[in-house]
Amino acid sequence: MPDANLDTYATDSVARTWLAHLAPLTRLAFYLPVWEIVYRASRLAARGELDDQAWGKSSNEVLRAAEAVGMDVRVEGLQHLRGLEQPAVIVGNHMSTLETFLLPGFVLPYRLATFVVKESLLRYPVFGHVMRSRDPIAVSRTNPREDLKAVLEGGAERLSRGISVIVFPQTTRSDHFDPEQFNTIGAKLAGRAGVPLVPLALRTDAWGNGRWLKDFGPVDVRRPVRFRFGEPLTPDRRGTEAHRQVVEFIRQSLDEWFGESRSAQT
Repeated sequence: MPDANLDTYATDSVARTWLAHLAPLTRLAFYLPVWEIVYRASRLAARGELDDQAWGKSSNEVLRAAEAVGMDVRVEGLQHLRGLEQPAVIVGNHMSTLETFLLPGFVLPYRLATFVVKESLLRYPVFGHVMRSRDPIAVSRTNPREDLKAVLEGGAERLSRGISVIVFPQTTRSDHFDPEQFNTIGAKLAGRAGVPLVPLALRTDAWGNGRWLKDFGPVDVRRPVRFRFGEPLTPDRRGTEAHRQVVEFIRQSLDEWFGESRSAQT
């Protein structure tokens, strides 16, 4: 597990699996260990044994699997999680399945946490057991009014129990960040619950979205994996200004990261 006393985490030199050296097989070299990890976690969840420690361990096993095929992972701003004195709402963009798997390993050393998830995710074979065991807040993504009610009520209840809430306000995963598709639900929850709002910018398109099966997309290890937690904000009940600051934080981080990639290619 990443050192809880550090402000950043960065991939060290990791021995790559032999399959990972063969570019056409990189996807197989990544997915095989990941789904073995998920299967083991699912069995624990089905028996009621997937506690926070086991969940964090599984998350870090996925991190090692990602690094073993050559993904370069860097996480910044961990001091903002370490400095929290109460549960928080963590709001970030949503790019791929990778952040759902990796975030527990980085957040749990500092705070108990759960996700706001689509209801359909809880019905997934195997992985659904894992998600249901984490006491998530389920939303439909089809009825904004009911989703807002579910998040405000369910989020406030989790926060009152000391559980931070991770929210991806976009309607769907996307390689591109569109502020128009990034709603204010996280900022409103933090404002009404009276807890800090932690901005989260991420780039995880190394695990691409599939054309036919969205969770089984291409794996491109040339694309760096980046997470950046921002300084906690104190939103009012409407959350408008805090939401604007989160959007700007994400936009600037993505511009920086994609700019670095373009520079490296020239």
